[in-house]
Amino acid sequence: MLKTITLLLFLYSSLFSLSNLEVAIKSDAAMSGFEDSVSIMTMQLINARGQEKTRHMYMKVLEGKDADKSLMEFSTPADVKGTKFLSYEHIDKDDDQWLYLPALKRVKRIASKNKSGAFMGSEFSYEDLSAFNVKKYTYEGEAKEGTLDGEKVFISQSTPVSKYSGYTQLISYVDAKSFLIKKIEYFDRKKKLLKTAYFQDYKMFASVARIGKIRMKNIQNDKTTILTWTKEKIKNGLSNKDFHKRHLKK
Repeated sequence: MLKTITLLLFLYSSLFSLSNLEVAIKSDAAMSGFEDSVSIMTMQLINARGQEKTRHMYMKVLEGKDADKSLMEFSTPADVKGTKFLSYEHIDKDDDQWLYLPALKRVKRIASKNKSGAFMGSEFSYEDLSAFNVKKYTYEGEAKEGTLDGEKVFISQSTPVSKYSGYTQLISYVDAKSFLIKKIEYFDRKKKLLKTAYFQDYKMFASVARIGKIRMKNIQNDKTTILTWTKEKIKNGLSNKDFHKRHLKK
């Protein structure tokens, strides 16, 4: 009888368990379908002593079938005003990224080997600014089940495909009901915990979820960067021409 009960419990748990890949696919689906978006982004830079700097920018994103495009422009403060960042996501190769520096009046291409570098002095790397895509990672085994802030989550592991990634592993905490990401832990090339990102204030546009805030905490230098999105609108009718490189110098 005991063996029978044990077998039934095993079969029951196996029936409802999900692989790391399945969790990633469901998470990606929960954030897909917005077509395009425009928003205002606020960036708060907080150093180890608690001192803060705030920046504002305009952002627009175009959702692709397999890859997204994004363009952001800093509006304040004066020392970064006019700086623009353009990103073309790719599946079969590293993303194309460009940074326009108004003081120099030139466009700087971000080399693949430099994608792990800090973006504009923040705790977000250029790699972090690329849209999440399941195909950019490898997954093995089943996701674990746990709790975070009193809610049930799937704890999923993934490994970046790119040899230029600054990470050896990501551990994602995904809400078991909505499949929205709640937290990600990033491990550096020495396999030590580097950063932890907290995803908050999701907003629903019909069945599509959009992130409202990401708090990125660097464990190794005690600095934090907070990105907040406001006044977001989706399905604005944007197209590829709105993300052409010529917009960088306009």
